[in-house]
Amino acid sequence: MKAVVQNVFGGPETLKIEELPIPEVRPHDLLVRVGAAGVNRADALQRMGRYGRANFGDSELMGLEVAGEVVDLGASVSGYQIGDRVMGIVGGGAYAEFARIDHRMAMPIPRGMDDVRAAAIPEVFVTAHEALFHLGRLEADQSVLVHAAAGGVGSAAVQLAHRAGARIFASTSAEKLQRVLAWGADRVIDYRAESFQQVIDADTDGQGVNLVVDFIGAPYLAANIHSLAEGGRMIQVGILGGGSGGELPLDRVLYRRLSIMGTVMKSRSLEEKCAMVERFSERWLALFDDGRLHPVVDSVYALEDTEAAHRRLESGQAVGKIILSTAALGNDRLAQE
Repeated sequence: MKAVVQNVFGGPETLKIEELPIPEVRPHDLLVRVGAAGVNRADALQRMGRYGRANFGDSELMGLEVAGEVVDLGASVSGYQIGDRVMGIVGGGAYAEFARIDHRMAMPIPRGMDDVRAAAIPEVFVTAHEALFHLGRLEADQSVLVHAAAGGVGSAAVQLAHRAGARIFASTSAEKLQRVLAWGADRVIDYRAESFQQVIDADTDGQGVNLVVDFIGAPYLAANIHSLAEGGRMIQVGILGGGSGGELPLDRVLYRRLSIMGTVMKSRSLEEKCAMVERFSERWLALFDDGRLHPVVDSVYALEDTEAAHRRLESGQAVGKIILSTAALGNDRLAQE
C-alpha cells in the first residue's frame, strides 16, 4: 500500500510516499480501505517532533482520523461487517491506503455522505463535544466564547453550541466572519480589530460568559479569565500562541470561583478515547443524516500531496478541515460548505 512516511522531524518537505505492508488486523480491529483522512494540527506538531516521539504506539505512520470501507475485521469485532462504510479516530496510520481502527472508535458514515466529508467529522466534533459539554458543562441557557472559530474544532464547536441552544461569541479573522455567522454564532469578533474582552463585557452587561473554549493559550489567558462569569469554566484545547508567559489573574479565579481545565485526545488511553467517541455519537451522530450538522471542508489534497496539505494547514488560511484523499483528486478541489 502507499503511505506517507517521515524519517526525520522537520517541515512539510519531510513527508514522503513509500510502499509499505498493509497493517496486521488485531482482535478488535477493522481494516479500512481509506477513502479519505483528516489533517490535524496534532499531525504538524508530531511532524516537528513537539511530542518528543515519532508515534504513540499504535502505528509508525501519521494521521488520526479516517473514512472508508471495511475490508477485514478481527475476531473480537461486533457491530460491523465487511463492506460497511465507517469513519473514526485512530492512534496513527491514517495517511495510507489502508488503516486499522479499533471498532469501538468507529462510527457509521452518515447517510448520503462521501468519504471526504466523513473524514472531516471524527476528531474535531468529538473534541468539540468533549470541551463544550463533558468538561465545559454547557447548557441551553448559557453563553460560550469560542476562539479560532473558523478552524476545524472551532467550526464544530460553533455548530454544536448552536444546536444546544447556547448563546455564542466567536473570534476569528475578518475574512472568515460571515462563514462563522452562518454556522450559528450570535456575535463574531474580529480578533485583529476588536478586543474580545471588551465586546463580551459590553454585550453581557459585565456579567461575562459561562464558558471559554480556547486554542490560543498564553496571549489570551488574562483576557479569557476576565471574560468569564461567576462559576465560569475555561477549557484549554490548544496553545497555538504559546503555552508560557501568560498572566493568570488568580484573584479573579478565586473570587469568581472559576475553573480551568485542559484537554488533549492524542495521548489519552484507548478506553478514554472510546468513551469520548461514544458520548459524541450518542448525542449528535444522527444530526448529520439530515444536515442539521455538517462537516466543514476547506480543501482536499491527494495523498501524494500531503506536503502541500501541511503547508495549507500552517498558513492559517483554512476554514474548516483539510482532507487527504486516496483518490487522485489533486489539490485544486475547494469545498464551500
